[in-house]
Amino acid sequence: MRIAIIGTGYVGLVVGTGLAENGHWVTCVDEDPSKIEKLREGKMPFYEPGLEELVMHNIEEERLCLATDIAEGVADKLLIFLCVGTPSGPDGAADMTQLDNAVDAVGRALSGYAIIVVKSTVPIGTTERVRERVAELTSHPFDVVANPEFLKEGAAVDDFLRPDRVIVGCEDIRVLEIMRELYAPFLRTGKPFIAMNIRSAELAKYAANAMLAARISLMNELANIADAYGVDITRVREALMADSRLGSTYLFPGLAFGGSCLPKDVIAASRMAKDKALSTPVLDGVSATNKAQLQRFNDRLLRHYGPAISEKRIAIWGGSFKPRTDDIREAPALGVIDALLEAGGQVNIYDPVAGPNLKALYGDRITVAPKMYACLEETDGLVIATEWREFHRPDFDRMAGMMRETVIFDGRNLYNPKVIAEAGFRYFSIGRPDV
Repeated sequence: MRIAIIGTGYVGLVVGTGLAENGHWVTCVDEDPSKIEKLREGKMPFYEPGLEELVMHNIEEERLCLATDIAEGVADKLLIFLCVGTPSGPDGAADMTQLDNAVDAVGRALSGYAIIVVKSTVPIGTTERVRERVAELTSHPFDVVANPEFLKEGAAVDDFLRPDRVIVGCEDIRVLEIMRELYAPFLRTGKPFIAMNIRSAELAKYAANAMLAARISLMNELANIADAYGVDITRVREALMADSRLGSTYLFPGLAFGGSCLPKDVIAASRMAKDKALSTPVLDGVSATNKAQLQRFNDRLLRHYGPAISEKRIAIWGGSFKPRTDDIREAPALGVIDALLEAGGQVNIYDPVAGPNLKALYGDRITVAPKMYACLEETDGLVIATEWREFHRPDFDRMAGMMRETVIFDGRNLYNPKVIAEAGFRYFSIGRPDV
């Protein structure tokens, strides 16, 4: 099939490359010429494991093209995927500016029949609004479907090529069969293709992220209860994981959840409810708990040092909101950095891939270290903010020889408290007794 992808962010570039990898002719369109030029040179706009190799392979095979002109990109395409951002606005509602601009451009550029696929995360009713707007701009026949994405940063390529499920919101059986044919190669292992109406598909994305965010926040609340009663949350988590009704995912207590999806989608879902005069105490509580969890961690950190924090240099391992990505949007590490700087402390930070993004955000206000151990030189404490694999088994003796004060604030519960104590460290974690 001939396919156009509007937007080359996480979703657009992964979706376009994944479709090209399966033999389709794909044109990815982005209005930023410098971004397109860098892609042609093999420079990815973000870090995503495995993506660079697939992009370059499909460009070389001439299945993946890059363009800045939407009219050129959508010409003679059967499927046009809208993959632009819908970030939170000032009031928490999804900001539809990028999507509206893309819809207008696509509507004016249509030269024949096409299926417009809304891949962006959008409030309920948006796909119908897209249909109405395009109808105002073109006389050509078209259809519109909702096809939400469920890609995890750090595993997005695998999530697209081997999805848990594909959801398509569509009322036309002929269009539905085209979408089913498109995704059939990705579902050969028996994962479901789930067809539903458009509004249900739109809500499905928010529902999934709200559920995941709620699990994290509830686990953090349970960890705080464990902390107050001297209970080890690790043992409690094992009991929960053994329950077939709950499973093992998203049951790890930590600093907070972050990223470009969970925080904004929980708030957006709550805002949609309020637009219909509905209260959302659970969703509102999830957001409040998430903010409070980070504040609790920062209070504990600053309370340990007291007024002397202004004379301290704190090392932070991890700046991205999760491992295997350079995305620092809503990253808990940023909240820790801000709290330390506001209190007068100095900050060293190391992240395997997010260093340039951290440097661009903070400039000379922090020191971005080139290596994880170099980050510890002459520091008065270490904060673990992201659970990168290389942080799981460090050389504690080497660490102790580099740090002025051997204290660790573990926001991801990476270490065994007994091992840490034997290595001579003060150790503070989440929901486990301090040592």
